[in-house]
Amino acid sequence: MLLTVIAFVVALGVLIAVHEYGHYRVAVACGVKVERFSVGFGKALFRWQPRRQHPGQQTEFVIGAFPFGGYVKMLDEREGPVAPEERHRAFNTQPLRSRAAIVAAGPIANLLLAVALYTAVNWIGVQEPVATLARPVAGSLAESAGLKGGEHISRAGFDGELTPVQSFEDLRWRMTRGALDGRDLKLEVAGEGGRPARELVLPLSRMETKDADPQMFRKIGVLAPLTRPEIGEVMKGSAAEAAGLLDGDVVRAIGGTPIIDGQQLREAIRASVDGGQPRTQAWQIERGGRALTIDVKPEVREEGGVKVGRVGAYVGAPPEMVTVRQGVVDGIWRGVVRTWEVSALTVRMMGKMVIGEASIKNLSGPLTIADYAGKSASLGFTQYLVFLALISVSLGVLNLMPLPVLDGGHLMYYLWEGLTGKSVSDAWMERLQRGGVALLLVMMSVALFNDVTRLFG
Repeated sequence: MLLTVIAFVVALGVLIAVHEYGHYRVAVACGVKVERFSVGFGKALFRWQPRRQHPGQQTEFVIGAFPFGGYVKMLDEREGPVAPEERHRAFNTQPLRSRAAIVAAGPIANLLLAVALYTAVNWIGVQEPVATLARPVAGSLAESAGLKGGEHISRAGFDGELTPVQSFEDLRWRMTRGALDGRDLKLEVAGEGGRPARELVLPLSRMETKDADPQMFRKIGVLAPLTRPEIGEVMKGSAAEAAGLLDGDVVRAIGGTPIIDGQQLREAIRASVDGGQPRTQAWQIERGGRALTIDVKPEVREEGGVKVGRVGAYVGAPPEMVTVRQGVVDGIWRGVVRTWEVSALTVRMMGKMVIGEASIKNLSGPLTIADYAGKSASLGFTQYLVFLALISVSLGVLNLMPLPVLDGGHLMYYLWEGLTGKSVSDAWMERLQRGGVALLLVMMSVALFNDVTRLFG
């Protein structure tokens, strides 16, 4: 819990500080006087004024008690009287291009931060599972495409362009893009024992998915990398303990069906329910080189309105891992490409939610972000950097949305001013701001509801 809170607060602080610094730095470069730079709202916990500042600047830097946001307060005639000798330093007196650049600088700073974070991860390297597939879910797209489990995917791509697959996470990202965009993904399966590589097509265009959730991958059929069908930690009082299963037991068959990998074992356990009641099955296991048969009766749990079996043990050994690392130039380029891909996917998902082609369940709020912050931090430094990059992209893209209270809304005002030669009237500005606040509150309420449902439902 403490790690989650710390990771969440650090993430918010970094992302907000970078966003506001983008506004601040461009404002100073344009000759606008910045009166306050605040990370957080409410009561000031810390405040200071650096002795050495840019000429004409006397900026006060503040860290507020409430961390959900920040702001850069600039000299502006619309917010208070401005001395005649400083009028040229007020934000509202700047030319249109300067005002637009200052407003756009915040979201752009977040996108540049994402590039830097992805680049750092590419240079440092990250441990990820090898792209060797577990047995696909029965009746899934993967099974219909001819995948049986155990295949190593060497290359994949859309529209005939195949590029090397570096890890299972890389493959999972491509499947996500294909499913949400409705595009088929071509896979190249590496040959074994001197046999040539072969190609097959994962028909993701057949999917009608609105949610980027675990059910999407269940429909695809590729849930996890290949793992050894081994029993890990057994929970006290669980069905596994009652049956006599021990850490390190390797499951070879269930009810006469051979078990090849951990994912197949998990699916067999889930399916061990008949009419809402658990079904006792004979498990053939290997323990210390000896073959044993144990009767296992699972517990019944409800997931998404469906009753499934659970044994109360970690199922599947850790997968084979590979270190994914890039060189200096390639690392930068891949950082740019990944930022672009995540940004484009985020924009498409937002557009689909607006027109009803994607579910509003995809909206996440602070509780989900905090949960992922803690989980990513517990996995290691590089995973936390990946999480920060993803949230930084989301923050940048969200702020570019044409909502009046966001940076994108102000850019729309400036677009109108550029096209008509007249700024938006105060009356219209007030109406649009009220509408923007109302819409933003609705989005935040939906996101918070999704958080509660996802975490506690």
